[in-house]
Amino acid sequence: MPRATDGTRRKDRRKKILDKAKGYWGRRSTNFRTAKDAIAKAGQYAYRDRKRRKRDFRRLWITRISAACRAEGLSYSRFMNGLAKAEVDINRKALSNMAIEDKPAFSELVAKAKTALGD
Repeated sequence: MPRATDGTRRKDRRKKILDKAKGYWGRRSTNFRTAKDAIAKAGQYAYRDRKRRKRDFRRLWITRISAACRAEGLSYSRFMNGLAKAEVDINRKALSNMAIEDKPAFSELVAKAKTALGD
């Protein structure tokens, strides 16, 4: 039985890889061999960065909350401790958004945290 070199399975597999590599620079977008490697590496970066995105956003939220707290005369750690003692359970994303968009409400939370700390 003759060996099929240009079968549809092979063509489909290669086409799928080259479609994913569209827009890549140089041979990475047209040459199957290099495109395959580029796609594999891109997948590794994508997997790693899906985890990293969560870290990065948490860092951003904490930085924003910290800046807003310092404007109110309180450090981030003292603020979070005060909220825990006051039994206020709001996540950092919501706190960050509140610090940017609703300053009066955030100021009330800071005041609540200060009273819970005894300041």
